[in-house]
Amino acid sequence: MLAANFGRLAEETRRIEAAGADWIHLDVMDGHFVPNLTVGPQVVADLRPVTKLPLDVHLMIESPQNYIPLFIEAGADRVTIHAEAVKDLAQVVRQIRDRGAKVGLTLRPQTGIEVLRPCLEEIDLALLMTVNPGFGGQAFIPSVLPKIEALRKQFNRYIQVDGGINHETARRTQSAGADVMVAGTYIFRAADAKQAIAALRGEGPPPEVRSTTSGREYMA
Repeated sequence: MLAANFGRLAEETRRIEAAGADWIHLDVMDGHFVPNLTVGPQVVADLRPVTKLPLDVHLMIESPQNYIPLFIEAGADRVTIHAEAVKDLAQVVRQIRDRGAKVGLTLRPQTGIEVLRPCLEEIDLALLMTVNPGFGGQAFIPSVLPKIEALRKQFNRYIQVDGGINHETARRTQSAGADVMVAGTYIFRAADAKQAIAALRGEGPPPEVRSTTSGREYMA
């Protein structure tokens, strides 16, 4: 949703749900762990009654354990934290699980998958960032593909990818073993969001790109 029009976030959420999205992915950034600021628990709470889709909350923040209860109480179905942001991964994984949400762990492109191994049996989702976290609209980093392949050999739950995802990079990550695609710019800038989502699934041609004069391209 980072690429959505935040002045019409409820409307944008309904539009994407109607277009066939499976989850609503919300990027939470604090300006410290990554160089950007986005949304807090109130936005999650406001969107919870708007959609029946799972709210997939990605915390790109320092000390996520201090905020996990707030996001789950607000309505997050899945909470994903960065392995690089906490010292005791197992403790934070238990914190999320004990509060009733699905658990995700994520890695920056430069972080090796060995960091995840102690917790692989305890998590529902592993997110491998395919750009450096903090801003949307970045180019896909192909060096992450071998990491996806290696992780798939060890992990039989969701492998999610986020960053630079379009119909072409989606195919590459799916071939490597990923099964959840996070796509912002590709969907929200498409002339037809339904066609864009279908193209990510390999079910049709890519959409035309909608022209924009917003000046927010770096944030998409």
